Amino acid sequence: MTRVSALYAPIEPYASGLLDVGDGQRLHWEECGNPDGKPVIFLHGGPGAGATPSVRRLFDPARYRIVLTDQRGCGRSRPHASETDDLTANTTWNLVEDLERLRTDRGIERWQVFGGSWGSALALAYAETHPERVTELVLRGIFTLRRAELDFYYNGAAGQLFPDRYERFLAPLGGRGFTGDTIAAYHDLLFDPDPAVHGPAAVAWSTWEAATITLLPDEGLIAKFSEPAYALAFARIENHYFLHGGWFSEGQLIADAHRLRSIPGVIVQGRYDVATPAVTAWDLHRAWPEAELQLIDAAGHAYSEPGITAALVAATDRFVGAGGWRPRTASPAALGVPTSPTRRSS
Repeated sequence: MTRVSALYAPIEPYASGLLDVGDGQRLHWEECGNPDGKPVIFLHGGPGAGATPSVRRLFDPARYRIVLTDQRGCGRSRPHASETDDLTANTTWNLVEDLERLRTDRGIERWQVFGGSWGSALALAYAETHPERVTELVLRGIFTLRRAELDFYYNGAAGQLFPDRYERFLAPLGGRGFTGDTIAAYHDLLFDPDPAVHGPAAVAWSTWEAATITLLPDEGLIAKFSEPAYALAFARIENHYFLHGGWFSEGQLIADAHRLRSIPGVIVQGRYDVATPAVTAWDLHRAWPEAELQLIDAAGHAYSEPGITAALVAATDRFVGAGGWRPRTASPAALGVPTSPTRRSS
């Protein structure tokens, strides 16, 4: 049978739970694939997007021990940011230490770190802080929260490519005449206690992203980002992080890339990515030349773009045997995947 998708077949977790990481926060985690496989942690985007079942399919379930987690305030972690506006214990450095707590709790010595979009920023922050715990880095849609990156997407430049969508984004701020910093202005709306204020603002913020991260419009993705509780958590967490520049000094993740020199890496970047333009991936590659940079033509930001998906799966396939790792294989039936074919179309 001809394979028409790079993705592996859908699988279900064999273990999951809530990890108490302090500050009143409980992180949802799950493991799937091979319990004796090579460990990999998947870091989702946003921040605030949560992990989705489809990302399990980026890894060979017979050879990887796949760990997914929902970061503070989103997905199945608690408390959910749609139910509280107190995000004081939700920062990049909280998340970095959460990953260390999760790694220790799951009995993992070192793991591959896979992150896209905001997940690439968190992966870099984690790897630059704990390089001894990282076997490889697989990064997609590079985002480092430099001021120029935030301004490009939220303060007008990207709007020149999507004027119809940007006008909707500006609507809660009074429309096209708004000339201030949208991130700061949206903060007041998203954290207003009145649902009539924060609700529409959250949907406008979230759907701006959903409408602009794919090369061609994805109405299903836009509808998902329009769901009120999802949109509110997503928008509040993103805005909170962006208002504070991710708690990085300007350019920190690029400046500290020398700490990654001993870590094998692949950077996958859509050439027509509007949310996180390719210049950031280029700057990271110049600072970390040991990593392989793959610029994917005919691709935007989302990992679901076919060329990006194929490059990511090729990277995880290549790294599964790196460093002499030889995972003990489990039968497909034990892993909960079809016996034939190994992969299937979406």
